[in-house]
Amino acid sequence: MLRRHARAACTALAAAGMVLAGLQAGSATAAQPSPGTGPGTLSAARALGAADARPELLAAMGRDLGLTRAQAERRLVNEAEAGAAAARLRDRLGGSFAGAWVAGAESGSLTVATTRAADLAAIRAAGAEAALVRHGLPALERAKAALDRAATADAPVRYVDVRANTLVVEETRAGAGDRLVAATGVPADLVRVLRSDEGPRPLYDLRGGDAYYMGGGGRCSVGFPVTRGTTQGFATAGHCGRAGQTTSGFNQVAQGSFQGSIFPGNDMAWVAANSSWTATPYVKGAGGANVQVTGSVLQPVGASVCRSGSTTGWHCGTIQQHNTSVTYPEGTISGVTRTTVCAEPGDSGGSYISGSQAQGVTSGGSGNCSSGGTTYFQPLNPILSTYGLTLKTTGTDPGPGPGEPEPGGTWKAGTVYAAGATVTYGGSTYRCLQGHQAQTGWEPPNVPALWQRV
Repeated sequence: MLRRHARAACTALAAAGMVLAGLQAGSATAAQPSPGTGPGTLSAARALGAADARPELLAAMGRDLGLTRAQAERRLVNEAEAGAAAARLRDRLGGSFAGAWVAGAESGSLTVATTRAADLAAIRAAGAEAALVRHGLPALERAKAALDRAATADAPVRYVDVRANTLVVEETRAGAGDRLVAATGVPADLVRVLRSDEGPRPLYDLRGGDAYYMGGGGRCSVGFPVTRGTTQGFATAGHCGRAGQTTSGFNQVAQGSFQGSIFPGNDMAWVAANSSWTATPYVKGAGGANVQVTGSVLQPVGASVCRSGSTTGWHCGTIQQHNTSVTYPEGTISGVTRTTVCAEPGDSGGSYISGSQAQGVTSGGSGNCSSGGTTYFQPLNPILSTYGLTLKTTGTDPGPGPGEPEPGGTWKAGTVYAAGATVTYGGSTYRCLQGHQAQTGWEPPNVPALWQRV
């Protein structure tokens, strides 16, 4: 009886999340090795599972992005490789790096921007298109931070548009953007003000539903199953509940309680489940199929991303901007990612996936899935790092065999590494190129898409 209950609970933890692409053998698209790889190393597409996407994910991309299955397969591989290439160039260019993005139906074009003309040849030599721009990312990000501190709901969205090399302020009331810029002293030439009908709000629903329920009322969607030591649970949105608030599953069975929650400021939380529930490396796919999560590498601007929640199911779109700030009626949150994926109330907390890489949990948005809309997700890696959680993944290497000692060093599976972090492994020093949670099989010398030897 206990085993049967645990099996049902295992599925339930995934049921309220979104579909993730998993590893399947025999993909029609073969990933090519990343530049500089050697025997035993993994290309970016292979390391991130992009070369073996589930049919459900490819079908959703075809529906929402207008792609054939072959195009969707090539797009996922191209995005994984482009993200790794952009990360290597960012590391090489240093302070002159001004952003990167992919374009085209198959994300076949990578553009890297710089403020230094001397960098253009190196960017082109790496196979990317080069853009010489006026403003560096640090100046634009500092200006955005100043606007964030003074923003109101009349100018609810602020982000750096790397493709346009400008700071964008979206206003819902005429003149609000200009007044905000003038009040903060931010140079006007850094800012473009756009009129918008967006009224972003957290996507919870007090009418109930089939995902998970918060004690006292309300419904949200499970994000990604996680563990903390021997404790099972899941990551979700902070606005869904406060620490100590109890939850029940989609079947109304007692599930657990919120252990930590931040909102506003960020929109992150995690729920610890009771002993009847078990976290798995899956979320519920189309038709109830289990699909796999293989990591948590954040993908570049322009990349495809899909979302599923308890209200609207599975929808796809593209990443528009990272590090966006949104002012909801309850306050401002920063560091979220803006997307073209639609969502509706009750989808909050649900999962975003690019290929098989977990991206984040639904925070809020505007519009709906009938007429279209804009959504924002809280990136997952900061949630894992803040609460000391380990993402449940599948398809990882089992580690050293008998008689194969683990090389010494500071690198450690389960640690969340940000771009620029340094570790030692096997007597060498490595610098992180793309933020991720480390796992067995992703040791620095094996995955040049994530680590650069220095």
